[in-house]
Amino acid sequence: MIISAPTDYRAAARRRLPPFLFHYIDGGAFAERTLRRNVEDLADIALRQRILRNMSELSLETEVLGQHFAMPVALAPVGLTGMYARRGEVQAARAADARGIPFTLSTVSVCPIEEVAPAITRPMWFQLYVLKDRGFMQNALERARAAGCTTLMFTVDMPTPGARYRDAHSGMSGPYAALRRYWQAMTHPVWAWNVGLWGRPHDLGNISVYRGHPTGLEDYIGWLATNFDPSISWKDLEWIRAFWKGPMLIKGILDAEDARDAVSFGADGIVVSNHGGRQLDGVLSTARALPAIADAVKGELAILADSGIRNGLDIVRMIALGADAVLLGRAFVYALAARGQQGVEKLLDLMAYEMRVAMTLTGARSVADITRQSLAGMP
Repeated sequence: MIISAPTDYRAAARRRLPPFLFHYIDGGAFAERTLRRNVEDLADIALRQRILRNMSELSLETEVLGQHFAMPVALAPVGLTGMYARRGEVQAARAADARGIPFTLSTVSVCPIEEVAPAITRPMWFQLYVLKDRGFMQNALERARAAGCTTLMFTVDMPTPGARYRDAHSGMSGPYAALRRYWQAMTHPVWAWNVGLWGRPHDLGNISVYRGHPTGLEDYIGWLATNFDPSISWKDLEWIRAFWKGPMLIKGILDAEDARDAVSFGADGIVVSNHGGRQLDGVLSTARALPAIADAVKGELAILADSGIRNGLDIVRMIALGADAVLLGRAFVYALAARGQQGVEKLLDLMAYEMRVAMTLTGARSVADITRQSLAGMP
């Protein structure tokens, strides 16, 4: 399959992956309306074209949380990334490293911290949930710090898993799930050979290290359901803020009041996100929520955003709406599934090219020049 645009990777991933894995990354919660709105609302944001601006010098470089980014992008934490390519977290981290941007390792990654961090030269970011097992949380933080992770991303919009109905239909969960997954793997031989056979072990690496024995896919949904903590509040994050000495991001902000609470709490940054439409269906798309949040806290902490970003134009749109940088989730996993590390590198190259085109035609010579003034209809 010829890849000429970032969105081509989704179709390539669908062809290669067993359905249970494709639909796990592709799907959302309930009727998936927010999932669709994330993409549609962002694509509907019109840019303001400018001409004759002398755009001979243009830079995508920026600084966020005191760290240099070659472009205003980081790879988001995505659970089970190691099931989409052989030791997938390592391949994705190397791609991010090669392109000068951060990679964020998920709590529920296949590859553990100790496998991913030494594979790259750039310091890794680490994502953590508030879980009932506080011993695991402390263990994970200690291991992340020992591995040289510089930034902690704390996901707070998952006190309970969303209702993801695709998973029951696809074989990720539901009746005869293990048998259905086995059959799907056998009918997708490229994935079965490259990942199913040679990508082992297939377990939750960070959790297995803590528990001292493998935690496989059959335990994944059950472990999440029993360990997410619906009683969490800001006070539950205080000991983590005291323990973690580096930058700390709060991921899952969708309301300006919560953003102001993050400032009061002492967070170094927030991620404006609805979890890619995978949690509460019917909430605002990130593109709709971001401007009010930026108006409330811009300049007081770093603002990152995710959900719905599929190409370089979307990155420019998110920054114009108020983000300092964006996180890529589904987009990079599609590329990883289709072409491994090289696929992610190529995706980032395509997005950088699209950003340059958009910036040239909107008169923005730098990331700092991308503002509300870059949007059509704005004064």
